[in-house]
Amino acid sequence: MAELPTVINSEDPEVEKRVVETLKEIYDPEIPVNIYDIGLIYNIDISAQGKVDIKMTLTSPMCPVAESLPPEVEGKVAEADGVTESNVEVIWEPPWNMEMMSEAAQLQLGMM
Repeated sequence: MAELPTVINSEDPEVEKRVVETLKEIYDPEIPVNIYDIGLIYNIDISAQGKVDIKMTLTSPMCPVAESLPPEVEGKVAEADGVTESNVEVIWEPPWNMEMMSEAAQLQLGMM
């Protein structure tokens, strides 16, 4: 499996932990696995001031939640303790595929 790990650049490990925990509470409605373990989060940058920039993708450009999921992620991350600002950018490279899921997600979906 070619799991693509999320790249995290953080100046505050506690805020990093809370951001990842928050992302693991958000689910793609088409796949019953959180967006972090499903591999939709490509990059997280957390500044010392608590600004969080996230690069994420969706399962496809035609994803039915393309309009609602990124703002949901941005809003929920912004509410995490220690976060002062949250920005989400949707990117399409590399394209998401099922091999980007964590082992836990693959097990949960019966793929292993």
